[in-house]
Amino acid sequence: MKNSDSGLPARRRFLTGMGLAATGAAVVSATGTTSHAQRNRSGFTPARHPEDNWMDQIAGNHRAFVDSSTGAGGVAAMNFASNIMSAHAAAYQGASEADYAMIVCFRHDSSPFGFNDAMWEKYGELFSGRTGHRDADTGAPLKINPLSVAGTYGNRGNTVAAMSARGVHFAICNLSTMGMAGMLARSTGESRDAVYQELISNSIPNGRFVPAGVVAATRAQEYGYSLLYSAG
Repeated sequence: MKNSDSGLPARRRFLTGMGLAATGAAVVSATGTTSHAQRNRSGFTPARHPEDNWMDQIAGNHRAFVDSSTGAGGVAAMNFASNIMSAHAAAYQGASEADYAMIVCFRHDSSPFGFNDAMWEKYGELFSGRTGHRDADTGAPLKINPLSVAGTYGNRGNTVAAMSARGVHFAICNLSTMGMAGMLARSTGESRDAVYQELISNSIPNGRFVPAGVVAATRAQEYGYSLLYSAG
């Protein structure tokens, strides 16, 4: 099954004020057995669902989930993810970027970053409106994903292609995708299902649709991922 559909049915900001949120408390071993650290004093152990197993299959000795919900936050999330990996590789003896299982999440108004240039060319008005990124010279809607061109809109060269090559995975909010599909269907006269299928078929490399970005952020913590929210 392709990462872009993640088995989904067809329907369907370090510290507060500085940006760092809570770290995950759940850790599962490679064999699937639950570690002592995964249980709190009440003995709670989070349930496991096949739809979330991909988070446990990304190689790495460290895990981080960088969440975003705005256009500025989505761009900054890429820069934060890059900083985490490069700083780790530079500062720790014997370390490399490959030590990190890294997920960047695009949800709510950053969701359009999860789609390729073809979708931005076709649906740039909506995508630019959601992310707040428009042509700097003319103010017109963008025709390409701002994260596909190095050095533009503050991405510091951390494009989708570059970050994918460094092993970063992207969680794309399916709930937002469905909402945008409905808006686009009303404006184009096409069916919502047809637009939805078109969108999920044109996701970025290493992109995976998750039921909702907020769900993925919570489930990632159950899989031992530290959570960083990028406000931009």
